Amino acid sequence: MPRYALKIEYDGAPFAGWQRQDGLPTVQGTLEAALAKLESDLPSIAAAGRTDAGVHAWGQVAQCDMTRDWDPFRLSEALNYHLKPAPVAVVACARVADDWHARFSAVERRYLYRVANRRAPLALEVGKAWAVKGDLSLDPMREAAAVLVGRHDFTTFRAAQCQADSPVKTLDAVEVSAVDGPGGREFHFRLRARSFLHNQVRSIVGTLERVGAGKWSPSDVADALAAADRARCGPVAPPDGLYLTGVGYPEDPFR
Repeated sequence: MPRYALKIEYDGAPFAGWQRQDGLPTVQGTLEAALAKLESDLPSIAAAGRTDAGVHAWGQVAQCDMTRDWDPFRLSEALNYHLKPAPVAVVACARVADDWHARFSAVERRYLYRVANRRAPLALEVGKAWAVKGDLSLDPMREAAAVLVGRHDFTTFRAAQCQADSPVKTLDAVEVSAVDGPGGREFHFRLRARSFLHNQVRSIVGTLERVGAGKWSPSDVADALAAADRARCGPVAPPDGLYLTGVGYPEDPFR
């Protein structure tokens, strides 16, 4: 069966996450329903990452095995037709080797978390960023973020229900920047690693927000990391502001 890589964009707000769940709307279920309109009895699709309920994506990558030998452009056009009106779009499609895997062939995942720092509630961007009213300071958050870069036991920043074999992960980058967003000042948190633990990004952002608000110091974050104790984590940031922005492979299948 010919295998295809799909680069997918979606608004996570109406979905109970990526992974198919009985009786609940999911991104995987929506995409598989669109595929079923093209060919019946196809195998389940697989994705580079299982985003949680409310989490968005600009660069999710999934694979599908088809019976017919589709032209990649025509396959993406057909899928986008059948995906309407769901807020899911296939933005790129490529034929890949039979042993290529969206999850296991990936060598990097990239996430962006948006914090809108303003007093007024969000109107146009509701559900697309975490609205934080109190002033945040950039430099302390950057200092604390640097503590987390590298190979560590991230038990403190791991959800209790995480199924990963080990809490030890290597964070290649945790970058914090202040930008002018469409509704005012925003702080962007960009994280990059080969793989992440369940809720790791949101746990880190929620903790760094406490530093920006002056409630924690960078040394408090270092102590929390060293403790390897979930109870030492700061509040978990909501899913609204989290985006899976890209997945890296040894060779870009969409190039």
